[in-house]
Amino acid sequence: MRTRAGRHALVASLFALWLAGRAAVPASADQPDEPRPPLEFVPPEPGTYELHRIMRAPEGRVLTVDGRVEALSRFTRERITLLGFIYTSCMDPEGCPLAYRVFGRLKDEIEAHPALRDEVQLVSLSFDPARDSPSVMKRYAGSRLEEDRGLRWFFLTTRSVEDLLPLVEGFGQDVRYSEDRSTGLPVRQLSHVLKVFLIDRAGYVREIYTSTFLHPRSIMGDIETLLMEQRSEGDPARSATSAR
Repeated sequence: MRTRAGRHALVASLFALWLAGRAAVPASADQPDEPRPPLEFVPPEPGTYELHRIMRAPEGRVLTVDGRVEALSRFTRERITLLGFIYTSCMDPEGCPLAYRVFGRLKDEIEAHPALRDEVQLVSLSFDPARDSPSVMKRYAGSRLEEDRGLRWFFLTTRSVEDLLPLVEGFGQDVRYSEDRSTGLPVRQLSHVLKVFLIDRAGYVREIYTSTFLHPRSIMGDIETLLMEQRSEGDPARSATSAR
């Protein structure tokens, strides 16, 4: 559990980011796909291992690209969800742009399999509400937002730091702003460890990927493992939903 001092530090970082200039131009995520280097290990076959429940995905309020306020759980239930925190002005090739490329590759691969494409969804959630308005997120999404071949990819932000805080804390996603050493003022660069969360239909996080392990091949195996598990158990999450 995050200490009170740690929470205050996170609040201070996020509010400083909120106040730090808003003139940065968001990076275009619609860039040529660069293949990931081959895995240095052979992933186990789907269904031959277990993915244990790590934690329940937190609840909170988010904004869609159309400006609607929704509960985050609307985007983390009923389908297997891959959720990653991003910010649109990120320039680190092993950060947010990497997540976008991997999500895009997964989307293309999953949509090629009719048995999978209605079972999975993708979520890119900004942790820079000061800059990443719904319209900015819409531009960031590019052509991916207009594609509709079965697999949904949501681009979300929040109205404020207050709405964002329970989400970054709940997922354990640390974020810090960078300082200009000559002035001591915050600058438009976030410091964060890339994390992508695999969430089952019941809303539980089952795997957390960092940039080292964010590879379409291993993620596909984990998705198939969850689907096999849920089918063998009769999909209690979907049964609970239909019983409401």
